[in-house]
Amino acid sequence: MVAIVAVLIAVTAILGVIAIAELVPARDRSVGRRLQELQDIASGRGVVQRRQRQANREQLEVWLLSFGERVASGRKDLFETRQKLVRAGYRRQDAVPIYYALRVVSLGVGAVIILALIPSLQGRSMLLWVVAGAGVFWMLPVGVVARKIRLRKKEIQKALPDALDMLVVCVEAGLGLNQALVRVSEEVETMSPVLAEELQIVNLEMRAGTPREDALRNLGERTDVADLRALATMLIQTDRFGTSIAQALRVHSDTLRVKRRQRVEEAAAKTTIKLVPPLVFFIFPAIFVVVLGPAMLHLVNELGGV
Repeated sequence: MVAIVAVLIAVTAILGVIAIAELVPARDRSVGRRLQELQDIASGRGVVQRRQRQANREQLEVWLLSFGERVASGRKDLFETRQKLVRAGYRRQDAVPIYYALRVVSLGVGAVIILALIPSLQGRSMLLWVVAGAGVFWMLPVGVVARKIRLRKKEIQKALPDALDMLVVCVEAGLGLNQALVRVSEEVETMSPVLAEELQIVNLEMRAGTPREDALRNLGERTDVADLRALATMLIQTDRFGTSIAQALRVHSDTLRVKRRQRVEEAAAKTTIKLVPPLVFFIFPAIFVVVLGPAMLHLVNELGGV
């Protein structure tokens, strides 16, 4: 019984952390880090501590990198893992070995946590709980990466119609497509840093000599957003057949705006269905207790007296 209660508490805590992470908007790490540096400089204690933290972080990264390279050697899904990490925003060359190292480390941490939470278990039951907890922690990095991919895709999908309207205005004002992409990436940065970063990567690829067709196709593959894939395909066909880019962008912008309105209507229609479980499991029982509780107590007292 104690083991079941401990596991339920742990699951509730994990779900609570996930819910808070989903609901509370996260502040940019660079902004928080810069604010902390300014506070340390103002207090006069930050230089040595910052250097020490930097050295510790570099040592940890070196250890994770060397350990992850051993774990990742010989795996056949390295390309798919690299693609997922890029879609999640991890573009470093050593992201894949560090990812595999973190999975193995989280596996051991999960087993240790289960052993610490449930010390009374023995034999087969202990082995079962340890394997279950280790499996959950083994899949935890996968869930984190999947969540980041989902959030980035949602942000891109939300900001793309407005960015496309800016692109139409820039093209109709006389700018070329490359200059228009540069201008839109600068303007959209405050609204969607993720989309601005992806457009800047496209501009850098084209400046480095990559053909525009390949750069746009890489944009669709890198983000895995259906609307961006359709935009890249439309721009490639427009460039290939020599049709009007401004007219094609205007039509595509209208289509994306209609899709966004349909997504909002679909989310509003799903609200009633999503409200059923909280109503049935949380609100209705509380209402029944408050409304019928006194009447049931009075009835029990009357029947007991009879």
